Amino acid sequence: MVLKGQVALITGGAKGIGRFVSHTFAQAGANVAVADIESPDKTAGELGEMGVESLAVTADVRNEADVKAMVDQVVARFGRIDVLVNNAAIVPHFSWGVPPWPKFRDMEESFWQRIIGTNLGGTFLCTKNVLPQMESQGGGHVLNVYGGGGLGSTGGAYVITKEAIRIFSAFVAEEVRDSNVCVVTVYPGAAIATENAPEEVRARMPGPDSVGQRFVLAAQADMDLSGKLLDLVDDKLQVLEPRAYSK
Repeated sequence: MVLKGQVALITGGAKGIGRFVSHTFAQAGANVAVADIESPDKTAGELGEMGVESLAVTADVRNEADVKAMVDQVVARFGRIDVLVNNAAIVPHFSWGVPPWPKFRDMEESFWQRIIGTNLGGTFLCTKNVLPQMESQGGGHVLNVYGGGGLGSTGGAYVITKEAIRIFSAFVAEEVRDSNVCVVTVYPGAAIATENAPEEVRARMPGPDSVGQRFVLAAQADMDLSGKLLDLVDDKLQVLEPRAYSK
């Protein structure tokens, strides 16, 4: 119960990594607000059965009015936000065998804007609107989600957003260091098969549980790790060097 009494806001919490991380935070004693563009109620209900307080919030992280309303709802319910997990994202699922994303030369601007606006823009808007609350209460943790993929993959737009999020985290970390707000990027460990993946994919790929306790540990990270990219090695957080991209 290392997070007992704390309040975590997790975007993209209805399924996949977000749903699993919501469970790990509840198991650690935190009260959890589950935010998603659709259907956050199921996950929030599961957490309520675990003996913590939970809140379901429907929000589109690309829309600042939605994000502001989301933050207001969480603060109105719990009085504070100790941890923000910026998990909401559009993912290409490189390994699922789904149709590839278009090459950049063939990509519609609307497609590009949707990926950038959700993954990077959502991380920006949620961070921006949560920081004043964290600063006013004397601190907090912002956990941003990293991702993989190599050169030649069909999801270059996704990879670009994740590298931008890593750099964004480093810059924000410096801005808020004096406010005792720790901002880190967390590598989830591998590409995963979420619960809505085809059965064949779930049989050969790790599931969300492979993420383990890395986000709970990151929510306890010391300020000397702020701005860093973190991975879980032998059940301990470790600073991960940015990847060198290759085919």
